[in-house]
Amino acid sequence: MTELAPSQSRHRKTAQRRTATTLRAYFPILLLVAICVVFSLMSGRFLTVTNLFLVLQQSAVLLVTALGMTFVIVAGSIDLSVGSTVALAALAAAMASNGLGVLAVVPAILAGILAGALNGVLVAWGKVPSFIVTLGAMVVYRGVVLLFTKGAPVSILDEGFLDVFGGDTLGIPNAAILSLGAALLCHIALTRSVFGREVKAIGGGERVAELTGIRVPQVKLAMFAVAGMLAGLAGALQAARTMAATSQLGEGLELDAIAAVVVGGTPLTGGVGGVGGTVLGALIITILSNGMNMIGVDPYLQNIAKGAILVIAVFLTIDREKIGVIK
Repeated sequence: MTELAPSQSRHRKTAQRRTATTLRAYFPILLLVAICVVFSLMSGRFLTVTNLFLVLQQSAVLLVTALGMTFVIVAGSIDLSVGSTVALAALAAAMASNGLGVLAVVPAILAGILAGALNGVLVAWGKVPSFIVTLGAMVVYRGVVLLFTKGAPVSILDEGFLDVFGGDTLGIPNAAILSLGAALLCHIALTRSVFGREVKAIGGGERVAELTGIRVPQVKLAMFAVAGMLAGLAGALQAARTMAATSQLGEGLELDAIAAVVVGGTPLTGGVGGVGGTVLGALIITILSNGMNMIGVDPYLQNIAKGAILVIAVFLTIDREKIGVIK
């Protein structure tokens, strides 16, 4: 069997990298178009203005949560606690809403920042893998919510809070407006700020980042705090939508957020990725649920479909050369 010359081998590897990069860039767009076409053919109600606004409203909480997850995954880490953080933030907003009104979003965001910062401290200075830290935090934060609520919902009665975070402006859901505004700010932070470049550098190679003078522990702390802050905002939005905080809020949201980021083209290996892909990924996950509900797909089959798409997305976008050994 004839072996390839070194130049031919390099050329083949370069071509493979370009193909992988192109696929990563266009996969979310192609998938979004494909599922929209399929559902529009299967249901006449899918491509309507009413359903469009419904999708925007449904995607808001997931998008805001996934934006924070984007920073974490780009840096090569993971955060499994965002769903519980959303529930914790929603509880803070509900408990403060009757006294603070619209400003109840502040305690929600502060609760998220505190939860995220605690994760960051344990990961950055405790040197505990992010998977383990956030897995434990997921249980702890959910336990705190259960401790305060005793399993009963905490209602939100303040009309101002409900109107701002759960109402609409000119027919457009305020939650969608806030989530897209957050996406724009996150895009600027990830692409135009020193912090964003440092997050990508850590994801590209933590040891190399340290050698270039990047203060890795501080950046990781800030990164998890940002993820917590956005989960806090998502908690306020979810609380306004349901008009209450419950112990079940945000259950499974961490998996949807990871799926949105990965389906959007950000590989779990870190180092590359962007907010634009996460926006597409959040829309894909939301439209998938929306469309399957519309055509009457069994909820259990919906979970199978979401899991399959996540696995396919990871398969297509993962950088196998960077991992080296697949375990």
